[in-house]
Formats: sequence, structure tokens, C-alpha cells
Amino acid sequence: MTNLIIATTLAEARNAEGEFLAGGTDLMDRRRHHVSTGGMVDICRIAGLGEIEAHAGGYRIGSQVTLDAVAQHPAIIDHYPGLAIAAGALATPQIRSMASMGGVLLQTTRCWYFRHEAFTCYKKGGDSCPSREGDHRFGVVFDTSPCVFPHPSTIGMVLMNYAAQVEINGERTMTMQELYGGGTDGTREHTLAPSDVLTQIILPAAVNAERAGYFRSISRARAEWALVEVSARLVVDDNDQITFARVAVGGVAPVPMLLPTVNDYLVGKPATDESFAVAAELATAGANPLPQTGYKVKLIYGTVFDTLQRAYNRIWSGEG
Repeated sequence: MTNLIIATTLAEARNAEGEFLAGGTDLMDRRRHHVSTGGMVDICRIAGLGEIEAHAGGYRIGSQVTLDAVAQHPAIIDHYPGLAIAAGALATPQIRSMASMGGVLLQTTRCWYFRHEAFTCYKKGGDSCPSREGDHRFGVVFDTSPCVFPHPSTIGMVLMNYAAQVEINGERTMTMQELYGGGTDGTREHTLAPSDVLTQIILPAAVNAERAGYFRSISRARAEWALVEVSARLVVDDNDQITFARVAVGGVAPVPMLLPTVNDYLVGKPATDESFAVAAELATAGANPLPQTGYKVKLIYGTVFDTLQRAYNRIWSGEG
């Protein structure tokens, strides 16, 4: 029988041995594939992790809050629309009702070699990446790590674009960049220790009059992992000039990527398709795709362009 420990406090969780179980949508999948086989520590009963609350001019989202709760929360919809759109576009209604915000930030790679019990790789303690020499059609476009599969967290990419922080163990905070590292470590998706519990997500003060969009290019109509996904945030003045821009891209690198060159270009430009096209071209700069991922370079261009249009026009949709 599987060893399941039910933790009711952070101290109990941190001192227990096993993988943390919250919504279980990732962990249970890995267990079905015999990739995760050890004990589990149920952290769902720890108090104080299930609320969305105003805090210091922004908001705090507990790590046990579900994707669905974020997607439907009035304050998130009003003040952080890009986060609400992305949370509501992911997976299926059933998964959104179970998946926790902490869990989606810390989920493991979706690489099919990693999730097959017959293969070993860097993330399972091995010394190679079978995807690099094998089938990597869904791999990275910016090849900076020994592991060639992209980071799986959409919400991590969007929160990075909102300059959010995470609270760890109820004690210290980290930026999203610190949480995920520089994208060169092929052995892990984040920098937390196994005993660390992500307790809160901290959103800064909202940007007034923000227009936001999230869009992902996928290979089927619904409930598919992104080939390329983009979060875009804009503020446009009365003369249709862009005064604020933040763009991030996921599905293309070992960690979510901010695009400061794109942001710098957009500020001061008119909110036109011509400006969006130049920004989309800039988003592909530095790409060094794998033999099977060259098609994603065009997808980056198209997805950035489309998401900027959606943000400007306030189109409330996330996938296609």
C-alpha cells in the first residue's frame, strides 16, 4: 500500500518524506505511468492556503486555490485579466476545478521520454536526454539546457509577465525568475528543495487601464499542451500610442521567457498591425531550434502577433 501522510501544518509537511499532493492532477498522472512511486504527503489540510485576498496594493493567491477559482474571481478578471484568461483557457473544466496554483507552477516536464518508465534522463537521475537524439518535435526553440523539452507551466509564464513573486514556507519570497532559474539546469524544473512548500503567490499592484491577452498555438482544438503560448499586456493612450508593454512566451525554452526587447520596441509606438508585426519578428531573435522544432519559429511570430492583437482588442479567448 502507498505510504500517504496527511499534513495539517507546514512543519508536518516539511518534515515528512514523500512528494506533496495537492490537486493531484500531475502527481497522479506520473504515478499511473510508474514514474513516481514513493510516498505522498497530502498538504490540502494546511490552513491559510486557499484564499484570494487583497494585500499591500495587490493580491495574494494561496497555493491551494484552483485554476477555476482564479479564472472566475472578479478582482483577478478586473485587475489581472491576462491571468484570468490563461487560467480559464487551460486543460479541461474538470482539471481546472482540481489543479492548484502551486501545483501548476511546480509541475514536472511533459516530455514523453520522462513519463515513460522504460527511459531514463537527466530529470530522472540519468546522464542523457533521449529526446535530443530521438523525437523532439515538441521541444525547445531556444536550446540552453541539456534537457530539450520546454517548461510546462503556462501560469508560471503569465505570473512572470506580471512580475509576481512566490512565498516559500510562509517565510521568504522569490521572483518567478528565481523560482525557475536560468534555464541551464537540465535536472529540474524549479529551484526549490524537496521539503519546500510554495505557500502564496503575490501579485503587485495592478496597472491602470491594462489590456491583456493570452493565446496559445496548439495541435488540436481543445485541451492540448501549447506548442507556443504568449502573454501580452498593453496600456494604450487616447492617441492609440502604446505607453506600457509586457510580453512573455512559453513552450519554447527550458523556462518561461520574458521579451524585454519586444517591450522596449513597443513603448511609444502606435498600436497598429505594423508595430505588432515588428514586435513579433523581434520575439524570434536568438532562436536556435532543434532539427525538428524549426516550425516553432514561425509559430512564435504568429502567436506573438495574434496575442498583441487580442490584447489591444480585448478578445477574451486563449487557444487556437
